[in-house]
Parts: sequence; C-alpha cells; structure tokens
Amino acid sequence: MKLHISHIAAYAPGLESLPDWQRWAAQSSPPLPVGDAVPALGEMPALQRRRLDRAGRLALHVAWQCQPQPEPAVPQVFASRHGDVGRTYRMLEQLASEGSVSPTQFGLSTHNAIAAQYSIARAFTGNYAAIAAGTATAEAAVTEAQGLLADGAPAVLVVVYDEPLPEDYAGFDPQPQAAYAWAVRLVQAGPDDAGFSLSAEAIDANGAAGDPPVPQGLLALRFLLSNAAELVNHSGQTRWRWRRH
Repeated sequence: MKLHISHIAAYAPGLESLPDWQRWAAQSSPPLPVGDAVPALGEMPALQRRRLDRAGRLALHVAWQCQPQPEPAVPQVFASRHGDVGRTYRMLEQLASEGSVSPTQFGLSTHNAIAAQYSIARAFTGNYAAIAAGTATAEAAVTEAQGLLADGAPAVLVVVYDEPLPEDYAGFDPQPQAAYAWAVRLVQAGPDDAGFSLSAEAIDANGAAGDPPVPQGLLALRFLLSNAAELVNHSGQTRWRWRRH
C-alpha cells in the first residue's frame, strides 16, 4: 500500500518545530537529541495535563499538532518501545520500599494509558491501539495503520514516542536513548500523491546491521522528513524496507 502523509509533527529537546527537524534530518549524521525540555501542552485541560509525565506530554503534544480539530472517525495508533517507563520505575521503587503502589499511578502506567488520556481529552470514542514491538515499534505502528486503512478508515493518526530508560535499565538496551515523539496522519495515497511504502522480509539475524547512532524510531522519522529514496532497518530476523514513491 502506498501511504501519503497529510500532517506531520515532531518534538524533542532542542528540536521543537518542523523546520528544526527538517534541518536535523538533512544532516549526514544527525545528532542524538538531549535535554529535559517538555512541551507545555496548553491545549489539554490542566486537570488532565497534571496526570501526564514527560512521555505523555511528548506524545500528546505531537498528536494535537496533527489533529488540531477532533476527528472522531480517525483511529489512532500510539507506539512506544517502553511506554511511560519513568513512572513505572518510580512505582517499582515505591513497591520495594513501601510494599504498595498507588492505584492511580498504576492505572496511568499501563501501555495504553497515554492513548486513553488523549481519547478522554478529545472526547474520542473510536478505535485506538497501543503498540510495543522492540526496535521495530515504528514499523509495527505503520503496519497497523496500513491494516486500518485497508479496512476502510479514512485516515489514521500514528504517534511514536519514547524517553530514555532509567539508569538501572539503560545498560540492557544497546540502542541510543533519547526523549522524542513524532506523529503522522496517514491516508492512502492517490495516483498523483507523493508517498511511501513499508514492507518486511525475513533475514538471518546474524546478517543484520549494527546498532544505529540514534533510536530506530528516529531513523524512520528522518526518512519521512527527507528526500531519501529508501531506508532499511533491521529488527531481529526481519528487514524493514521504507521506500519513497
């Protein structure tokens, strides 16, 4: 399926506007975003906004930029390798020291909680999904979107986000760590629309390329923002191929 991007948004510390990201993507070796900045997320009511940690603010900021007006008929795919891992880690610390955790914090730590907060804030009662697929999380999100479009959805909002793992966990992930979020509103491309496709093929895991200089999700964003003809990402025994049309 050929996909067309009708809206795109991204945010990371130091990269807060689309021109910032376009300049980042144009570099031969884009730097890893670093910093602690978070978006203000003024669009969301303060009572709900206070329930979000950094991961949630990143994700919902870019979602709102792609959907300035509510779209009840447009399904959403939220995708993150680790979800709201900072909140989860604090809960584990609390469990170890106190023997119990807050039910509210537990409810907000589940992998679909950020998507749920967005649906509540936008009064959305339609279909949304929360996806985690390791290093292929961005690819899995777009694959899910393709299925929804093939099933008749007029468009799909895809939101990909992550934040660095806590120090105790970081050593178990060889990929670089960064706080970032990006969102695209995807539609099926018409005959005259610029677009891209995504496909997968099985490979020998031993032949996969080494770890990238930035998270794999940011490599996908770089492809979407650039004029590159192709991007090949590896995840386990799968080779993912992004192609521009």
